[in-house]
Amino acid sequence: MNTPLKHSRQRDAIVSFLMGTTEHPTADTIYINIKKTFPNISLGTVYRNLALLAERGEILKLSCDGKADRFDATTDPHYHFICSECGDVIDLEMESIDQINTIANANFSGEITNHVAFFCGKCENCLNNQKKEIN
Repeated sequence: MNTPLKHSRQRDAIVSFLMGTTEHPTADTIYINIKKTFPNISLGTVYRNLALLAERGEILKLSCDGKADRFDATTDPHYHFICSECGDVIDLEMESIDQINTIANANFSGEITNHVAFFCGKCENCLNNQKKEIN
């Protein structure tokens, strides 16, 4: 169980911003938006709070392919698509693939209890732009 944190209006603003978007913003994007309300906030403060919130399981930190980390307020198990062209991160509406844990455990001497899966390719916008360039 997480120990209670000292109340922080800045941390509350970060969580509120994440809960109010379906995007999966980077720390820089969050910083730019939080700075409107808290002009004296530093980028370091935003990074520290995001790390703390992710460590506590209150938000998700999405790291993929050495690109900038993205953050998500939806902590329920779900899957993401990452566009290889523009870098957008999109929630996928799909059934759970938790059976993959059983498959992975079949030839593993440890115990697998969870998984993280990212689906990659080109998003609809990038595909449409590519088609326009060809025509």
